[in-house]
Amino acid sequence: MDFLRPATWREALEAKAAHPGATPIAGGTDVMVEINFGRRRPDALLDLTRIPELADWWEVDGVLRIGAGLPYTRLINELGDRLPGLAIASRTVGSPQIRNRGTLGGNLGSASPAGDGHPPLLAGDAQVEVESVRGTRLIPAAEFFTGVKHNALAADELIAAVRIAPATGPQQFSKVGTRNAMVIAVCTFAIALHPEQQRVGTGIGSAAPTPRRAPEAEEFLAAELDWAGRRPLQDSVARRFGELVAQASSPIDDVRGTAGYRRHALAVMARRTLSWVWHEHCSGRQECA
Repeated sequence: MDFLRPATWREALEAKAAHPGATPIAGGTDVMVEINFGRRRPDALLDLTRIPELADWWEVDGVLRIGAGLPYTRLINELGDRLPGLAIASRTVGSPQIRNRGTLGGNLGSASPAGDGHPPLLAGDAQVEVESVRGTRLIPAAEFFTGVKHNALAADELIAAVRIAPATGPQQFSKVGTRNAMVIAVCTFAIALHPEQQRVGTGIGSAAPTPRRAPEAEEFLAAELDWAGRRPLQDSVARRFGELVAQASSPIDDVRGTAGYRRHALAVMARRTLSWVWHEHCSGRQECA
């Protein structure tokens, strides 16, 4: 196995073009596990840890650009106030040691249906910035995942960053696992309210071949909510929202849970997270308390 260690982003792109089969590695929290267990044996590893701009973030024209190599710990500490849903999800990733090493870009590259960072990116309308020696393109998060552990990257492309607008309304994330920490999700759910557009964003994880949104649930809820906050959330609306979220999933039975349990859990998580974000949205408004 060759080990490629470029010092600049341009060198990394050139190395990927010359070695399309090379597997990028940053934190290594997924890649090294698969290599150690013999599940993967790439021709080459492309180490991206020497490229400083990958491990940083910027705000440009009101949009956050998060480098693919930014560790979860920094995302939580430095962006938690602007991306609360993603920060909540990031806190559920592994252990403190894994969060110090693991990266959002690595999570995207692995494209696991159970990736904890994926549902908040879907709910927040994120875009994945990918680049090759041929140029740069932006892929909506909803179009990035193409199958189980498959993504829309071309063979010569690398993930450069994630672009996402800071939250303009409440966001939440919920995860069900077989224990409270260091666990692959049984299922996950994220919700984001976009009050200025009177729109709802959702994200479902570990309950379909790919992370996905629940568009019918989003449209239903956006039409039913009193965005001015003059009336409380109706129980019937919350129940129907949960049903539509569960219907949007396509789970399977596996060692972590049954398809039926996943659908049930998603409906419960959808109702609960909706109540949390609506309470936050209505904070200070007596009418919808």
